[in-house]
Amino acid sequence: MQIDLSVIEQKKQTLDEAKRLLKAHFIGIDEVIDDLLDYIQIWYLMPEILNRPIIINLWGMTGVGKTDLVRRLVKHLNFQDRFAEVELSNVDSTSWVSSIASVLDNNSINDDKPSIVLFDEIQRFNTIDGSGEALPQTKFMDFWELLSDGKLSKKEKDDLDYYLNNFLFRNKDIQKRKLKGETEIEENPNLSYYEIQNFKKLLGLEKEIHELSDMTEKDVFELLVQEKKKKTIYEPVDHAKTLIIISGNLDEAFDMAKQISESDIDADIFHSYTQKVTIVDVKNALNKKFRPEQVARFGNIHLIYKSLRKADFETLIQREVERIINTTKEKFDITLSVAPEINHLIYRNGVFPVQGVRPVFSSVIDILESNLSKFLFTALMNHQKNIDIQYNTEVSEIVAKIGEQQVRVPYVGRIDKIRESNVQDTVANISVHEAGHAVVYMLLMGMPPLQLKSKVASSYAAGFTFPHQVHETKGHLLNKAKIYLAGGLAEEMIFGANNASIGRVHDREQATIIVGDFIRRLGFDEEFQATYTLEYGYGMNKYTTDNDVEKMMVRLVNDTKQLLYENKAFLKDLSVELCEKGSLNAQEMADVAAKHKVNVLLKEEGHLHIHAYYKDLSK
Repeated sequence: MQIDLSVIEQKKQTLDEAKRLLKAHFIGIDEVIDDLLDYIQIWYLMPEILNRPIIINLWGMTGVGKTDLVRRLVKHLNFQDRFAEVELSNVDSTSWVSSIASVLDNNSINDDKPSIVLFDEIQRFNTIDGSGEALPQTKFMDFWELLSDGKLSKKEKDDLDYYLNNFLFRNKDIQKRKLKGETEIEENPNLSYYEIQNFKKLLGLEKEIHELSDMTEKDVFELLVQEKKKKTIYEPVDHAKTLIIISGNLDEAFDMAKQISESDIDADIFHSYTQKVTIVDVKNALNKKFRPEQVARFGNIHLIYKSLRKADFETLIQREVERIINTTKEKFDITLSVAPEINHLIYRNGVFPVQGVRPVFSSVIDILESNLSKFLFTALMNHQKNIDIQYNTEVSEIVAKIGEQQVRVPYVGRIDKIRESNVQDTVANISVHEAGHAVVYMLLMGMPPLQLKSKVASSYAAGFTFPHQVHETKGHLLNKAKIYLAGGLAEEMIFGANNASIGRVHDREQATIIVGDFIRRLGFDEEFQATYTLEYGYGMNKYTTDNDVEKMMVRLVNDTKQLLYENKAFLKDLSVELCEKGSLNAQEMADVAAKHKVNVLLKEEGHLHIHAYYKDLSK
């Protein structure tokens, strides 16, 4: 086979241009774009050498641009006519299509030419339930055949026989009608558009439908007989040159996707956590939805999206602001200036890190575009060419300076409004609770938490202390239990035992689970070395060690009380600081700690707190 290098070079230029355009459009996913285009290079440049389809998997949380990336790639590679987008589901639907072969056939992807197929939201096509039991499935089962060897049945023998018999039946009917004396009979009519379309698919004809418009029934009959003799018509379609892209949201791999108060957690923290997600995590998550042999068919090309960083969201917001500025100039010949305070307002109310970019676009419309119409009307009526938009945080107003006139629009961000609704006394209570967690965290871990919050966007008042990732050990489990217990105990110390809130309920549940595991499952208590959580008929009584769990809980409570008592001034100062600001970062917590001679080391997002095992081993 002679390879035309000039064609390959031209394709390479198209691929490079596609990469440039995709990076210009998307924010924060340059690494995914690089990997994706590297993996498809052989398929796009030299598909002739492929003997199996290339399978690429895209995984990430919602709103990171998985589907849009594929659609834009298809456009830049000019593959719109060879592209199919399929959403599979194990939920029975009213759709008559029940196989992948039919779906691809309907999209004219029924030959061995290069094409692109996107299987989106694949997590909805799970084949096992939450308990690992197989789900009954009857539709789209040839999906696994496609992933296995790239071959799909093109047609059944019955399909050809049906059309041949149908023609013979109609021909006999015509002869009967002629014997009866009918004269106005069209013996060899042209086929309808629908019939031509069916025959084109059935025979895999390369000609376009308009080129087949003159076909008659006799032409089709002769062609069917001819093709049936060849036998090759029964062979499956070889999709070796098909690029298969599988996309989905795997919450099982991205635990942070379920975080509450997600609009208040720093986007960089989420980003650092998603950086730790690996192909092993993805395969473990897939094993909870699909059978092992099916997981194997997804292959090993798994591109994992990280959640966007704070800087990415800021860039996105600025890009949207610039779009509005350019549109305003183009359509109305008015120069628009937007102060940074507007960007900050959009960020505070539009960024939900685990939800991706969609809420940001919504907030840009809500905050800027919807109010801009009022300012444009004033400018046009007064023949002004400049609008300067700012946000006055103190009085919660969007202010537009139009010539010598100022137009003021009262505006409180939807999320800001929820945060401000927190009652002062409730915030003070939460601040002490969270400060209790943070103080003990710093004393035991030697570093401040990543983030501390006592005012969050929630329908109920709440807060959180965001920890680092920690390698769990015997010592850490005890420390972790103390950190959990510290919130409620701090409330008792500052407000008195009778005024301590019930906000401790989750903390105490987690501490109890830790202690139970410490004794029952992990064998860290020297007096109890058996595992008391065995199932499958071993007969171990998991309640045997309740008294010891109680004793350990009491010891941990007393130890934590002592820590807080010895650092009460630190606890009080941190609580006041948190109450006033509503949120503290690691540096701010470290500054308060330093005033009380508590030295802590700042550790970045993504830091894994782990003992120096290698150093010990090397001694």
